Formats: sequence, structure tokens, C-alpha cells
Amino acid sequence: MSSIPARYLICIALCACTVACLFTAGCSNPSGQPEIGSDLSGDLVVHFIDVGQGDSILIEFRDKTMLIDAGERGMGERVIAYLEERNVEKLDVVVATHAHSDHIGGLADVISAYPVGRLVDAAQPHPTATYENLLALVEDKGIPYTAAERGQTIALDPDLEILILNPTPQPLGDINEDCVVLKMTYGEIAYLFTGDAGTPAEESMAVAGLDLNADVLKVGHHASREASSAEFLSAVSPAISVIEVGEGNSYGHPHEEAVARLEATGSRIYRTDLDGTVIVATDGTALTVAAGGAPAATVTAGATTAAATATPTATTTPAPVSGVYIAGLDLQEEWIAVANADETGVNLTGWTITDEGTRNTYTFPVFALDPGANVTVHSGAGNDTATDLYWGRGSAVWNNDGDLATLADANGTVVSTMER
Repeated sequence: MSSIPARYLICIALCACTVACLFTAGCSNPSGQPEIGSDLSGDLVVHFIDVGQGDSILIEFRDKTMLIDAGERGMGERVIAYLEERNVEKLDVVVATHAHSDHIGGLADVISAYPVGRLVDAAQPHPTATYENLLALVEDKGIPYTAAERGQTIALDPDLEILILNPTPQPLGDINEDCVVLKMTYGEIAYLFTGDAGTPAEESMAVAGLDLNADVLKVGHHASREASSAEFLSAVSPAISVIEVGEGNSYGHPHEEAVARLEATGSRIYRTDLDGTVIVATDGTALTVAAGGAPAATVTAGATTAAATATPTATTTPAPVSGVYIAGLDLQEEWIAVANADETGVNLTGWTITDEGTRNTYTFPVFALDPGANVTVHSGAGNDTATDLYWGRGSAVWNNDGDLATLADANGTVVSTMER
């Protein structure tokens, strides 16, 4: 394992006695929490990489490496640059916590750049090109594949215990709640990596009687209000909590309610939008932390350095010179825009719009879209006009964490898609 660059040694010590204690093997904290110091040391080093609004975590243990997720599409190069600075030559294990693009979008680039010993995947169906292309790449490269399931272990090193706590053999039915959750233990120190797990997954793990206690928590779902319940945090009792989140993101993460619940535990909170890449190392008895020193790296598609914020991008079929296509999708305001690039009007009667997994379907009424015109389909109630149509639903359709919109003609042929 390469040494920690000097510029990472920028962090905050709890107090002088804490630092002194770190130099004394076997010392303990009267509160029961591990000591937290400022000099990065120990043979287990966990890097919560700043990839904007997304997750990416590098785990180094002696000569072994494991990568959990790689951020949004376009963040693969940033992750690769970080791995290069760490002198990583191979990845023994890669974990795809779930198929949302802010977690797996950059994995294809990383897997193409490094030898990979095994891919561990949530293995939940997700009809997006990002996920399907990743699986195709894994198959083409002959990378051994494991479908994660509660009770399994990941054999990275005999001295490191990595347990899969989620998903269950009977999925909960939501891609976030069925994401991979890992508990990693080295000596007296435990890390809990929760992906985008929310309250249902938290409750499932608690009801199963799993040991959730951990010293370091990767906060679930970017600290959304639907995750990190008070009951769950009480069971975890983290000394350090890391929120992977992008500055000024459109989802409002981290939500105040979630941060307040974390603060109530007394945990020290780090955020990649404020602190950059966060590194938490341990020798199995004490923890050391560094933050704010993410390496400079060029991001594809015109992004800037690792200190910059990445805005989630949309994947869409290219805007055609003719025909009808999806021109916009707003997950929070709950609307989808459909445009007609033809020089003649198009009868949309009987056409459909479906969300991810076709859980919800909107069928166009008798409606014609004029040449060069747009129509906005709103999820809520309202009166249809020539420019605005209303689904009339009382509940949200689009998943704010990421969703796929599909436009199909009256014969069921897919005409256009957009993923956010």
C-alpha cells in the first residue's frame, strides 16, 4: 500500500489527550467510542471519494483493494485519477451497490482501466442502458460475478471481515431498499456502508437481528429524509458519519432532518460537498481522519477538478432532426416534456409514457402535437391544454433519486428515453 500524501494530513483532532492516546497501544476512550486522531495511520484506509452527487469508496487493506461504486456518468475518470495517485494497480473486488447512475455511472470506465478480481452486484433488475452496458462489460471481460445476498461474506483478506447485510433473499421491491449494505470489521473497529438504503431496509436489518453497531457510517442515500432513522442511528451509534453529496444538488441533500438525527447521536459529521474527499484509517483500535485534500482530476464532459461540484447529467436519445422525442424530465417538479421535430404534426393519441420498470403508465388522450411544438405532461391534476397535459395522479411518479422515462408510440414501439 502506498503512503498517504502529505497534503491529506489536514483534519481536526478531538483534543490533545486524544492525540496522545493514539500513540499508546490499547488505550481506550471512557465514552466507549474509539479515539479519533489526525495522523493517518493503520493498514486499513477507507477513502470516501468526492464525486459530487454520488458515491465512490476506495478500501485499501495491506496489498488488497476494493471499490464501492464510482459516481455518476462522467466521474469514472476522476475515480481513475484518484486510484492512480494511490498507485492502485488492480481492484480485487468491485461492488455495485445498486443500479442508479449516481453510483454505477463511472464503473464502466474504471473496470475498463483496471484488472478486477470480482464484481459484487445488488442484482436487482433495472432497465437502463447504464446498468445493462455495465453487465455486458463484466461478461465480456470475464470478471467473476456475485449476486449479493444477506449472510454472504466478501473474502478480501483473512484479517478483514466483510459481511453483506442487504439485500434479502426476498427483495423489498425498491432499487434503493434492495441495495448492497456492507459491514466491514477490523479488530475493534467497524465500518457500515449503506449505499442508498432507506428506512424500509434499515428496519429489515434491525428486525433480522443483525449487529448494526459501527464506528464509521457511510450515511444512507446522501442523508435524505427517508434514511438514517433515529432508531437505526441508535443501533449503529457511529463515532464518524460521512455524507457523500454534491454541493447545491437539486435533491436538497443532505436534508436538515437527517443531519439533525445524526447530530443527536454525537457523531462527528463529514460531508464531501464541504470537506472534499474524506479518509478514515484505522489500525484496528483507533481511528484517524483526514479531509479536504482530494487530488486534482479532470472530469469528462467539460467538468473541472475534484474540488468542483458535478451536476447529475441526463442520458437521453439524441434530439433528432425529425420525429417526436423526450425533451426534458424534471424529477422534483414532476413533469416530462415531449417535442416534435417533424415538419408536420404528429398524432400522439394512444402513445404512452412510462417510468422506470413501467410501474406507472400515462396514455395520451386524443392529442396532436404541432410541428416544432412541445407539450408538457404533468404528474398532478389540472386541465389539459394545447401545451400542458395532466396525469391526474395524487402521488409522485418520478423517483427523485433517479428515474427512467420511456416514450412509446401507439404500437408499443419505444421512440425515446431519458434517464435522470
